[in-house]
Amino acid sequence: MNFLLGFLLAMFSTGLTAQDLSYPHKGNIEITVLFPAGSSADITARVLAEGLGRQLGVNVLVVNRPGAGGGIGYKYVAGQKPDGYSLVWNSNSISTTFHSGQLAFDYKAFDAVARVLVESPLVAVRSDAKWKTLGDLIADARARPGRITVANSGTGSHTHISSVALFSAVQVAVVDVPHGAAQVVPNLLGGHVEATVQLPGALASHIKSGSVRALAALIPKRDPALPEVPTAREQGVNVSLEAWRGIAVPRGTPIGVIAVLEHAIRRTVESPEFTRSCEKYAVRPAFMPAAEFGELIAKEDAELAVLMQSIGLKKNP
Repeated sequence: MNFLLGFLLAMFSTGLTAQDLSYPHKGNIEITVLFPAGSSADITARVLAEGLGRQLGVNVLVVNRPGAGGGIGYKYVAGQKPDGYSLVWNSNSISTTFHSGQLAFDYKAFDAVARVLVESPLVAVRSDAKWKTLGDLIADARARPGRITVANSGTGSHTHISSVALFSAVQVAVVDVPHGAAQVVPNLLGGHVEATVQLPGALASHIKSGSVRALAALIPKRDPALPEVPTAREQGVNVSLEAWRGIAVPRGTPIGVIAVLEHAIRRTVESPEFTRSCEKYAVRPAFMPAAEFGELIAKEDAELAVLMQSIGLKKNP
């Protein structure tokens, strides 16, 4: 099915108006990325942007607005006109950033467009570490409470929540060490921290080279991108906090515009080029349309609120 035919089907199924047929006509579309240039989030966003540009026939630009666990980028996009020209590369961080008190508004400030991919939070150590399994790490942490340092991507980040949830579930104390996302792996390899909970984009190449050992994936079942890594559940720890990334727009964006974007995203995510890029960073294409994506965000937000309250990280009501 070519793009024009798919576009027309989207038009009739969503009530797209004749005026919306001109979208996009103003020029460039901008995607705000909440993390620095060079991060896996940034790289995958740029692959998505390139595909969207081809589908829509306009330039789709990536602008990095990192800081405050994603709060700076979310605040910027929420304040833009809801016309489909300012998008955010959102993630679970819309909930963790709000509930940790770093953002004054929640996911309701945005309209969901489409989920794009999912990632598996990994518990990892240097390959020369004495721990061969998650059980080894937990046993040592229990024997030496408050001694083992575990890096994450920053206070209130998904990896921070995942780490606290993991070690809280087994009732052991470790030292959480927040970093900028780009600093985590260098500090692990340099011996400045002993372990990390991190997303696979930052770790995949080091796992493949043998410099890092992944002890567990915090997802329901093994990740096809990392089939050799057992889940925490397989090892007796019932913690699962899969990460996702997708596209959202300011609340009030016309439904027809969202339909055009959703269709272009689907075409891009299902392309061989996007699949190959995801394989390189051990992330999984996982398209989900706007309505389902919005339901997922709302459901997960409620679950994260309960989790963060239970582990002492929830600040906003």
